[in-house]
Amino acid sequence: MRIIRKDNLESAEILDLIAEHLSGMHENSPPESVYALGVESLKSDDVTVFAAWDDGRLSGIGALKAIDAQHGEIKSMRTVNAFLRKGVAASLLEHIISEASQRGYKLLSLETGSGDAFDPAIGLYRKRGFRTGDAFGSYTKSAFNQFFHLDLRAV
Repeated sequence: MRIIRKDNLESAEILDLIAEHLSGMHENSPPESVYALGVESLKSDDVTVFAAWDDGRLSGIGALKAIDAQHGEIKSMRTVNAFLRKGVAASLLEHIISEASQRGYKLLSLETGSGDAFDPAIGLYRKRGFRTGDAFGSYTKSAFNQFFHLDLRAV
């Protein structure tokens, strides 16, 4: 059974998955295009990290960052390799969308990269209704990064 709950970022399992996520982003992105958050940034008051647990085993993480009172951003989506293609990312995405809606956000956005390593996530976001759009917040558009948005008023 899968459970998704807010995490305090203190367990070794979570810290290892965040380290793996950061490493993967650096391996698959130009240095100037790595926007993944480290542990200290994920502990910021404007970020909530959710962990998915399948039968007591960590299966993935995802975070929701407040941009302002009406706009949220998805950060740090990562599935544990043993749980790939088992619906973990989709479950986390639905949880984050629900949380964003409950907070009264009207828009949910994300930044991601380009290339094979990012294609599965992009497919998931598009399938859920996210649309390609403009850069937001402090991001700058480049040939590598992409921006997606979901109008929560239409969800």
